[in-house]
Amino acid sequence: MQSLHTPSANPPLRRVDSLLAHYGESHRNPTNELIHFAAIPLIMWSIVGLLFALHPWVAYAFLAASLVYYLRLGSPLMVLCMVAWTALTLALVLAAGPLLVPLAVGVFVVAWVFQFIGHKIEGKKPSFFEDIQYLWVRPLFVLSKLLARLGLRW
Repeated sequence: MQSLHTPSANPPLRRVDSLLAHYGESHRNPTNELIHFAAIPLIMWSIVGLLFALHPWVAYAFLAASLVYYLRLGSPLMVLCMVAWTALTLALVLAAGPLLVPLAVGVFVVAWVFQFIGHKIEGKKPSFFEDIQYLWVRPLFVLSKLLARLGLRW
């Protein structure tokens, strides 16, 4: 029997860990993974840009809801990183100025085309086809790979 003060050798699996593991199952091909590393941030930027063009408060509400979702997944480091990612995304949306809508539409279309090419290479359908929440898990996938390369556990 383990003491209450002795850390477990295998900590309980957090929701973020199980989501990333499942998402990773359809993202093992290095080419598909590379495509996702570029396309996911671009798609997120374009979505925020289009929502901002609709009305800034729509974009703010979407981003706030996304951060609440991330907060509930159990990784403080990922939440902190996603706050920074959100700030950078908003800064880039604001920097686009009057070109925001045409840029966001173009980026959205091209990035999704590449995503589907990546999944064709992978031979597996996108995860969000089975569960819409994987649209929010995607940035965490990119982040988890980056943090792992930096030697950080999320």
